[in-house]
Amino acid sequence: MKYVLSLLVLLTVSAPALAAATFEEAVALFEDKEFKSAREIAEALANDGDARAMAMMGAFYQTGSGVKPDLKKAVSWFTKAAEKNHPGAQFSLAMLYLDGSLGSPDADNGAKWLQKAAEGGNPQAQYNLGLLYTGIYGTPPEWPKAASWFRKAADQGFAEAQYNLGLLYLDGNSVEKDQRTAAEWFSKAALQGLPEAAMDYGVLVFRGEGVQRDETVGAKWMLIAARRGNVVAQNRIAKLFATGRGVTLDPIEAMKWNILASKGGRTDPWLDDFAAKQPEAQKKEAQARATSFEPEPQKSGN
Repeated sequence: MKYVLSLLVLLTVSAPALAAATFEEAVALFEDKEFKSAREIAEALANDGDARAMAMMGAFYQTGSGVKPDLKKAVSWFTKAAEKNHPGAQFSLAMLYLDGSLGSPDADNGAKWLQKAAEGGNPQAQYNLGLLYTGIYGTPPEWPKAASWFRKAADQGFAEAQYNLGLLYLDGNSVEKDQRTAAEWFSKAALQGLPEAAMDYGVLVFRGEGVQRDETVGAKWMLIAARRGNVVAQNRIAKLFATGRGVTLDPIEAMKWNILASKGGRTDPWLDDFAAKQPEAQKKEAQARATSFEPEPQKSGN
């Protein structure tokens, strides 16, 4: 769980020197998977009122690290830390309410704690609060608020928020439609390794929408997204290899990417027909390449 890992970073901030050193020892033990020893330190500190340790106890019980998973205890500890204005605990608590881990999603409590964490400067909370205002959790959409919170997280370098803000500018949803601004945000997120952003930025560059047209550069961005497992990009790059636009004509690569895109649910009759006309030896090579394909890991600046 990404937000649990981020939580541990927040835990070490702003504490008296003696307590920080002891707590950092708990963090070090946690990272070394010495969960029992880490929990003993954290629990003592938590019982003394250390909000970071309370949040850490919540993480132990949420993930089942060295203890039996217990979401009720996780919520109890996260709540204690959240009430002491710990942004990481507020965010973790909000997500437990929103993702249905505790039963039916609770948008009211989720929004309450997301708002507090977001106002405390947590970019993940700001991004998720933006998502909440798009209506993703069943609440009525409030697009201007969504855009505002996406921007706050995007300004802190949060890639997913940068991408979503770009989508709002691309569609003109609650902001003035502006392909150039959309391309700028897509570019920022793409440089952090977000496949969806690389895909959409590549399309804009390929078409020359909002940026200078360059089919070669656009194809390279789409290929980056395809290599990271984006099925839409895999479909598009297959067509480019089949036609030689932006890339060197390569029927084998075209068929390989079409096989992968089709496996991911993105079928394409035109590409299937193209593949049917190719020599059997090339079909076998394409299948072999598709079988051995493994998505490249996504780098992230978050």
